[in-house]
Parts: sequence; structure tokens; C-alpha cells
Amino acid sequence: MSIWGRWTRYRRAQRARMDEFRARDLGFDERASRAAYGDPADSPDGRGGPDLLASTLPLGAGPTDAPATTDAPPSGSTTSGPSGATSPTGATAATDGSEAAGAAAPGAGGGKRGKAGRRDFGPSGTPFNRQSPFYIGFVGAIGVLTAYAVVQAVGRLGTVITLLVISFFLTLALNPLVEALTRRRLRRGWAVTIVFLGVLAVFALVGWVVIPPVAEQGSELATNAPRLFDNLLANPWVQDVDHRYQLVQRIQEEVNKRVADGNLWAGVFGGVLDAGKVIATGVFSGLTVLVLTLYFLASLPAVKQAAYALVPATRRPRTVSLSEEVMRRVGSYAIGQVAVAAINAFFAWIMMSLIDLQFAAVLAVLVGFLGLVPMIGATLGATVVAIVAFFDEPKKALIVIIYFIVYQQIENYAVMPRIMQRTVAVPGAVTVVAALAGGALLGILGALLAIPFAAGALLLYEEVLVPRQRRH
Repeated sequence: MSIWGRWTRYRRAQRARMDEFRARDLGFDERASRAAYGDPADSPDGRGGPDLLASTLPLGAGPTDAPATTDAPPSGSTTSGPSGATSPTGATAATDGSEAAGAAAPGAGGGKRGKAGRRDFGPSGTPFNRQSPFYIGFVGAIGVLTAYAVVQAVGRLGTVITLLVISFFLTLALNPLVEALTRRRLRRGWAVTIVFLGVLAVFALVGWVVIPPVAEQGSELATNAPRLFDNLLANPWVQDVDHRYQLVQRIQEEVNKRVADGNLWAGVFGGVLDAGKVIATGVFSGLTVLVLTLYFLASLPAVKQAAYALVPATRRPRTVSLSEEVMRRVGSYAIGQVAVAAINAFFAWIMMSLIDLQFAAVLAVLVGFLGLVPMIGATLGATVVAIVAFFDEPKKALIVIIYFIVYQQIENYAVMPRIMQRTVAVPGAVTVVAALAGGALLGILGALLAIPFAAGALLLYEEVLVPRQRRH
């Protein structure tokens, strides 16, 4: 059979199925439709019902001028009624005229059309063919446009979504402390207030430790910069390089040229504005995160209940138990990581104070913050401290390297297992992949959030996916 014959047979079969669907499921039958709307059926002699246009538009005769029928039987003849009795034809015509007038009166007088006065506007058309290429292409195009709009909206809301994720992560990290206080018969509002004030106190302490030394050392550097520059020029090997290549003269000429050019000041001014914008954005983002964290902590039970209410009742108990366990493990992991980083920073500060290393407090805070980064954070902190110690004195750098090697072994085998014993154990391969993926997506923030999210995904894998696969 040719392609055209196959297509013709397919279309015939499809039309037959559509007709069957209309007659069986949708009830598009002409006689049943007329009966449902109270219209008389077709007369036995083959004449149809009233004209659709004449019965719909207010063009019918009024009650005083009933239309005359051209094919009425002669006067004096009788017709049999429903009960077999005879009645004059004129009475029948009058009755028909009154019925027509009653049917036309609502349309002409502007009254409400009753159920008995409704007219059939004809059978409904064939339902739209969902297998039509036009229908499939149109719906597919709408889906593509919707997906594109969603992607664009998410891209523009990237900063807002990031702040929400950070706030929710901090909420899960602080919620165990709040619940520990509520178990001591303290109201949640007071518990949230105490925990939040504690967080603010920690940030104030870090600022008090970091800002004064940095400001003092910065002012000292600005004051002693000319003397340091003269000492650098007095160095013999610098003088030798300058004698061979006239390096100082070339540098001075380049500086004078840049100063005379107006673009330099425009660039400096623009750089200052950009730096100020970055600082203002950072401060605003930090305040936003703190405010959102406070709101999330205060309303976390209500938020969880509202989210659980969207789950079907048959699956709600298991969903609640899994969600609570995931949030508990994420919060415990965050608290444990902060505790490990704080211990690392404290002992590093003691070591740097003993060897009289400059910027000991600032470097200790830096080691603590870098310690929050999984896998490579402690190594980065040790590298930074070793570089600073090397420029101060090479012997101090050797001491720093030996200390961090020994401390990392103690932390990996003694400190970390004791603190993380209540959190989910994430395999090493999963930790590496999660940290790399999170760092590639969101940088340091992604690396921080990758491990707890991997822990939650691992719990769902063990408690949901594996048991379901065993049942099938």
C-alpha cells in the first residue's frame, strides 16, 4: 500500500474514533441535545424544528399577531390530542401561537431566559486533534519559551537566591542551639534572641581582633614607605641592576607620563568608586543575610509545617522524618566544622605568639575562616602563614610547616572523628566530587555548602532509592 493510502486509512480511522468519542462520552447527539434543551423533536413528516436564527434573534411575532401556517388543515377539521380527544384546529393554532409568543417574549422583552426557553445552538465541533503537527509545534514552542523565561528569571535573581541559600544554611546551623535552649523550657523567641546575640558577639570579637592590628600596621606602612623605598634603592644588587638597565630612571619617566595623562586620575577615581561599590554591596548583603537568618530562625517551625502540608497525607510521616534527619545532620555538620576551624585557629594563634610572628591574631582569624573550606582550607591557611613567616625569618617558616604537619594528623585522627561522630559519614570520593562541583558552581560558598548537601543526598539514597529498588 502506498504512503497516501496509509495516510487516508489512518485519517478515516481517526475520524471514526472521534465520532465514537463524541457520541459515547460527550453526548453530542442531535435528538438528545434537543430533548435536554426542551426543544421539540423533528416532526414525523420530515420537517425540522424551528429555524435557529429566527428562534434566537428577537424577530418573532408578538402575542397578538401569531404567525399563520400555510399548510394548516382546513377550518372545522379536528385533530386528536394526546388523550385521544378531538379539538378544533383553531384551538391548536392558538395554542401553538401562544407557545411561540411565550418563547419569543423573553428575547423581545429583555427578560431572563429560563431553562425552558433555551435554544440549541447546534452540536459542538470535533475536539481539537492533539496529534496535529500544528498543535504539537505550538505547545512545544510555548514550553520552550516558558523554560527560557524561567532560566532568565533565575539568572537575574541569582544574587537573591544566593542570599536565601546562605541564610537558610546558617539557620540550619544555628537551629540546634535554639532547640537545645527550648528543651530547657525556654520560649523559642528568647532562645532565638540569645543565639542571635551570641552570633553578633562573635562577629564583634573577630572585628575587634582583626581591625586594630590591620589599621595600625597599615598606617605604619604608609608612614615608613619612603624610608623603605630608600633602603631598597640602597641595596647593592638593586644599584647594579639600575646601573646596567637604568631601571629607576625608566620607572620615574613612566610614572611622570602616567601622572600627566588625565586617564590615570579617571581610572583611579573609577577604581575608588568600584571599590566603594563592592564594599557597600558586601555590607548590604551581610546585613540582609543576618536579617533573613533571624526571620528564618524565628519562623522555622511554621515554615516547616507549611511545607509539610503540601505533601500527601499518606507520605507525610516518612517525608517529615527524612526531612528532619537531613536538617539535623546539615546543622550538626555546620556546627562541627565551625568547632574544628575554631580549634585550629586557637592553637595556631598560640604557636605564632610563641615564635613572635607578626600579625599573629590576623593570621589566626584567617586560618579559622579558611578552615571552614572542606579538604583544602587547612592547607591554604598553613601555606599563607608559612609564606608570612618566611619573609619574617626562614627559621620561623620551618617551625610553622612542622607544626601544621603534626597538627593536621592530630586533627584528622583525634579531633575530627570526635566532633563529627553525630553527623553522617560522607565517603572520601563523594566529598572530593561534591567539593569540586560546589566550588566550580559557586566558588568558596559552593565548596562550603557542597558537603552538607551531599550528606542529605546520601541519606535519601540510602533510605529512599535503595529500598525502592529492592521492592521491584
